[in-house]
Amino acid sequence: MSVKQNINPNELNLTESVIKINRVAKVVKGGRRFSFSALVVAGDKRGHVGIGLGKANEVPEAIRKGVAQAKRSLIRIPLKNGTITQEVQATFGSGNVLLKPASGGTGVIAGGPVRAVVEAAGVQNILSKSLGTSNPHNVVKATMKCLEQLRDAQEIFITRGGQIEVDTFEDVVVPAAKPAKAQQALKDNEEE
Repeated sequence: MSVKQNINPNELNLTESVIKINRVAKVVKGGRRFSFSALVVAGDKRGHVGIGLGKANEVPEAIRKGVAQAKRSLIRIPLKNGTITQEVQATFGSGNVLLKPASGGTGVIAGGPVRAVVEAAGVQNILSKSLGTSNPHNVVKATMKCLEQLRDAQEIFITRGGQIEVDTFEDVVVPAAKPAKAQQALKDNEEE
C-alpha cells in the first residue's frame, strides 16, 4: 500500500477533466431549489492523479471546488513503459474495478470513469473491467483504490527485507539475507 505523500500541485502541470455533473433538486415551499455536484479528476499524465467532488449552487463553482479537492488528494503511481506495474482489483461500495497491465500499442481499454482517471495519471496501455455498479462516483473511487495499491519493484524489494545502496554511478542491489556474499561478488566484479 502506498503511503500518503504531500505532493505540491503547484509544481506539477495538471490537467483537469469533469467526469460527471449531477443536478440535485430540493423541494421547498416556493418550488424547487437546484444545486449541482461535479466529479472531477486532475493529473499531470506523468504518474500523479487525484479526484475531487465539488458541490455548489452553480456549475462553474462546483467544478472549481472539485478541482481544488482533486489537487489536495493527489497520489503518485508507479508507471513502467506506459503501463501499470501489476494487476490490481479494488472495491468501493458496489463499484468493483479490475486493472491489468498491457503491452505497448494496446491503448487504454477502459470505460468512461476509469478511462478518465488512468489517462489523467498518464497510463497509455491498460486493460480494465468494471465489474460492479456503473455509478461513476463508486467506479472512480474504486479505480483510485486500485491505483493506490500499485507498488514499484524497489518498494516490494525493500518490504521483503532487501537493502538498496546508492552508488554515485549506479544502483547496487544487495539482498539483506546474504550481504557478505553479495559484497564479495561486487568486489569480484570490480576486479575483472
